[in-house]
Amino acid sequence: MSVEKPAFHIRRRSIEQPAGEAGLWVKLFDPPTASPETPEFLDLQNLPRGVKANPVPEVMAAAGFGKVSEPHTVQRDLMHGVKIPGWDGKELNFFVFRDKDNNLAKNGNYPAATIRVPRGVIFHADTEGHGPPPHTIHWHGIEPTPINDGVGHCSMEIGQYTYQWQPNFVGTYFYHCHRNTVQHFEFGLFGLLIYEPPDAYFASIDSVNAKDGTVTLNSVPIGAGVDGLFRTAANVNPVQQFFNFPNFNARPIESGAPHAFTVSYDVEAFWVLDDRDSVWSDNAPDPRAFFPKHGQRPGINDKFFRGFFNDFNADYWFITGVPVPAARIDRGGTGIGTINPAGPRPAGGGLPRGVIPPELNSGKSGTQIAINAKVGDTILVRVLDAAYNCALVTFPVDVAVIAFDGRALGVPPFGNYNSAFRLQAGTPILLNTARRCDVLIRSTTPFSGFATVNFMDTQTLDGDNMPFLMTARIPIVIK
Repeated sequence: MSVEKPAFHIRRRSIEQPAGEAGLWVKLFDPPTASPETPEFLDLQNLPRGVKANPVPEVMAAAGFGKVSEPHTVQRDLMHGVKIPGWDGKELNFFVFRDKDNNLAKNGNYPAATIRVPRGVIFHADTEGHGPPPHTIHWHGIEPTPINDGVGHCSMEIGQYTYQWQPNFVGTYFYHCHRNTVQHFEFGLFGLLIYEPPDAYFASIDSVNAKDGTVTLNSVPIGAGVDGLFRTAANVNPVQQFFNFPNFNARPIESGAPHAFTVSYDVEAFWVLDDRDSVWSDNAPDPRAFFPKHGQRPGINDKFFRGFFNDFNADYWFITGVPVPAARIDRGGTGIGTINPAGPRPAGGGLPRGVIPPELNSGKSGTQIAINAKVGDTILVRVLDAAYNCALVTFPVDVAVIAFDGRALGVPPFGNYNSAFRLQAGTPILLNTARRCDVLIRSTTPFSGFATVNFMDTQTLDGDNMPFLMTARIPIVIK
């Protein structure tokens, strides 16, 4: 996790050499249409000294969660249409990622299956586009080479492509399609992307078959480090007097220790906040219906009306794929819905309520939506606002805010500019579209209550007085 002294230096191809490859590197207006023959001078059989390939696909396969089509390579295809019912049974059209190597994700999921990657490895994602082109995968919050960044018009547009990059900062990110972003992001083409400490997944490998590269697992839980603990990047020194987090490692980043500036956690929760406009959903099969012609002067006499893309009116809400069971007050509902902490996997590809299966979480077990923990547990909550409206998140207990938008607060090289902080119970924190926030909870007494997510009406254009469209309540039980 170093900007000035990265762990690895990757050699780059010249734009002009070998001859004929310049077209693969054009950045603007003429996106490349094929993967480099061997992306950025790296192959999986002959990596530079000290550089490791991504072990997660092989660990997933060894655990029985899928197969490996290409060594060390994650598979993601887009876009695939599924219908997922809202809380009242109305079927909404979604566009989703799928993973044909994955037992549960082969038909697509909303949100997409989580990608977890150890820091420092070379990541590859083999991707194919389906349905009306074009598509990309943008790895939100990191800085790959331009050809791998996945911003529409500026980098690779799918076709078929093998993305490659190397993560350097442990934290919470996400991935999404970045072409026709207004529609594709709103319709569900996104998933969480988590960077783990560098020994995660490697610690679970007992042996590697030299002939076919398959691995045998040991007793270390998938996703844990060599100490058997799950960890995330954090500098909790500023909040230790309030929480006393155990297993905090304050060793300098320069020490090379895999757990430098990390803290262990016992329970993990994903809160992916999302809203849907059923009018958009109903018109998905006829996208041209969103672009009627009204005049010749954009912004003057084009006169778009309610129900088109310039007019987003959310009427369904989800927390990590689980519907919020209520309607808006102005549409005959209560405006408050409580997430069901348990229950079966919903029809149509949504995540099951309660606990996210390891097949959809890069093999890691036990990640929750509604929180059920023990007194003294350290609970890590990863929050992503995937909604088009802003959201106010309020915790019923004191929490430690340890990261924003993937970067751990107060961890070098950012230690001079910010720090983790204590957010007192009942104090809301505002998130807008694509923002992430990581918090830790640790209670020494039993507790039962609700965190709240207030989805706001951003269309009012009044940042100080945006009304709430819906309040989602997420149970937190600490026994």
